[in-house]
Parts: sequence; structure tokens; C-alpha cells
Amino acid sequence: MPINIPQDKNFESYYKGTIIEHLGIQITEISPISISATMPVDHRTIQPHQILHGGASVVLAETLGSIGSNLCLDSSKQYAVGLEVNANHLRQAKEGLVAATAKLVHEGRKTHVWNIELFNLGKIICTSRLTIMVLDK
Repeated sequence: MPINIPQDKNFESYYKGTIIEHLGIQITEISPISISATMPVDHRTIQPHQILHGGASVVLAETLGSIGSNLCLDSSKQYAVGLEVNANHLRQAKEGLVAATAKLVHEGRKTHVWNIELFNLGKIICTSRLTIMVLDK
């Protein structure tokens, strides 16, 4: 089943008061096969060495896969949560925005798998894989 593209793309009200809002993550595009977002490299997302914190990259990756999986499901019957996430941090990010795209690799009845790539200033900085568990309400 492809990602259901919502008519109302106002995610800000739905994620108000969550880590998504706190880190400044903004959904930028939803297609039938992927979901994309940005996150600033700023005081909320950097580590003491003034570079993007790896944990912030993982939050962005898991956010995209989780939203994408939930958009694939009938929300009256099921919901999706992260089961396992890994990330390879390939390059530092010191400024600007991180742009990320998640692509659905596997859509099973009980698990989904996503590949997520993060970019800064046009260069890949992180690649991540997320396994989602689909739960019944």
C-alpha cells in the first residue's frame, strides 16, 4: 500500500508540544513512495563541539519513517512505532538545514522497513535504516 497523502498537510498542529516541534522538523514533501523533511542545525540540534548531534539525526530519521508508516495504515485500526533504528554518520554538519528523505523498502502486515538519507549543503551526512512495528489499536 503506498503512502496516503493527507489533504491537510498542517502537521504543526498535530505534533505541537513534541520533540518534532522542539527540534524544528518541518515536513516538506509526501509522495506515494517517500516522505521528506528538514531540520535546522542550531542550538537545539548541535552537540558541544558545535556540530550536528547524531541523536538529532536519528530523531529526524525515525520521525520520517514513523510518519510515513502511520500514513500507510488505517488509523482507526492500527498505528506504527519505531522498533529498531541504526545510523551511520558519514560527515559533519555545522550550519544550515539538514534535508532528509525516507523511502519505504518493505511493507509487511506487522513490520515496515525504511531507508533514510540525510543531507547538509548538498552532501550526504547520514544514512539510516528504521524498522517499524505495526500495532493494532
